Amino acid sequence: MATNTPFFPTANSFVFTAGNTAPTAVQVVSPNSTSAQYLVQNAGAVTVFLGIGSTAAAANTNAVTVSTNSAAVPLLPGTAQVFTFFPNAFFTGVASANSAVYITPGEGL
Repeated sequence: MATNTPFFPTANSFVFTAGNTAPTAVQVVSPNSTSAQYLVQNAGAVTVFLGIGSTAAAANTNAVTVSTNSAAVPLLPGTAQVFTFFPNAFFTGVASANSAVYITPGEGL
């Protein structure tokens, strides 16, 4: 895993639309078998609470609005971030309005 180089996509991008209820989780396949980096972009106008899991069910369980504590990761509107998770992770999310979320596996910052 490169940590000091620009982000380099290593597989196809995936998209889902977060809304009031989490859609079926998408599995983002990564070529690295030990860990993976993902470029995650919230293209919408509202915060998305991203659920990540090793199964679709786990990702859906983790996709909840954070009120006190939660496994969800908040993604601010119009932002992109690189995260390191386990390979072949499942992603979904909830938001107060429909918001497209794009996820690209790769390496780098």
